[in-house]
Formats: sequence, C-alpha cells, structure tokens
Amino acid sequence: MMNWLLKSVSLIFHPILMPLLGVLFYFSKSPRFIPIEIIQAKIISLLILTIALPILLYFLLKNIGRVNSIYLNTTKERLIPLFLNGCITLLIINRLLPPTEIIELYYFFVGILISTLACFILAILKFKASIHMIGIAGVTMFYIALSIHFSINVNGTLALMFILIGAIATSRLHVKAHSNIELLIGFFIGLVPQLILVNYWL
Repeated sequence: MMNWLLKSVSLIFHPILMPLLGVLFYFSKSPRFIPIEIIQAKIISLLILTIALPILLYFLLKNIGRVNSIYLNTTKERLIPLFLNGCITLLIINRLLPPTEIIELYYFFVGILISTLACFILAILKFKASIHMIGIAGVTMFYIALSIHFSINVNGTLALMFILIGAIATSRLHVKAHSNIELLIGFFIGLVPQLILVNYWL
C-alpha cells in the first residue's frame, strides 16, 4: 500500500504539471481585472504547450528509442526532452506571456527556463538533478512571492506545498530514483531562479 502511494505521488505531481499550477494559482488570486476570454485563451494555450505537446514529444522519443520511461532515469535520456522543454518555454515567453501583458507570469516562466537550462547543463555533466524537486520548489517560491505581492493569506496552500515537497522527496528516495544530494540540488535549482527574479516584479 505504501509503495503504491509513494509511486502515485511521483506520477500525480509530475513536473509537467507545475507550470500550469502556477498559472492557475495566479489567475485565481490576482486582484487585477483580466477578461475571462483572455484567461481561458491563456490556459488553453498553456495546456497545449506545457502538457499535450510534451506528452506527444515523449511518445515520439519513446518510439524512436531515445527515452525509456516518463521519469527519464538517465542523464542521456534527459538531454533531448530538456532541450525541447527549453524551446517550448522560450516560445511561451516570447509569444504567449510577454512582459508587456502579465509581468508576474513572464518572470515565472523565465525562472522555469533558467531552471531547465541548469538541469540540462548538469545532465551534460552526468549529474541527475531531481526534476520533480525543481518543479515543486519553483512553484512554491512563486506562490510565496505572489502572496507577498498581492498581500493575500495563502498559508493553507503553502502548508500543502511544503507537505508535497516532503512527500515527493520521500517518494523519489523510496523508488531509488535519486540520492539526497540530487534532490537537494534539484530543490535549489527550482527555487533560486524564482527567488532572484522576484526582484524584477515584486
């Protein structure tokens, strides 16, 4: 039962979902007036670019033998998916969320791009930082920054995020997907870019 639960945590809170969770949180908490049509268009576009497209690319890479599983267990498997993810994030920054529209989300995705590039460089160097921890740490830092920016109380959400960080770390250790240092490095790769970029929009 415990094995199934821990494996489910890794699957349910896959890094592919983290950017969309950040965007949904922003639109649900932002006091700014944004027409519902624009919100819907942004969310649908992000669903396609951050979830549907990466899934399709994953199956393509799997069919041609470049990856073996969705968890990208080796540094060699990570190179092409991370590169493609960086290209998708760059497209989102340039076309979907430019700084002139929603500056908070623009810098959120700039932080995601920096984290992706850092993870890509480490993969070239044969170090396998935890992508799960990168995703959850980056989103959590974005939530904290938004709560300060909009002066809103999201203590319940933050408590849940910290519980999820612990659960994901435990899950990745339990299935022997990462070492302690890989989890720790992943956490800081996700958190630090978001923390630094807060200075540009907070």
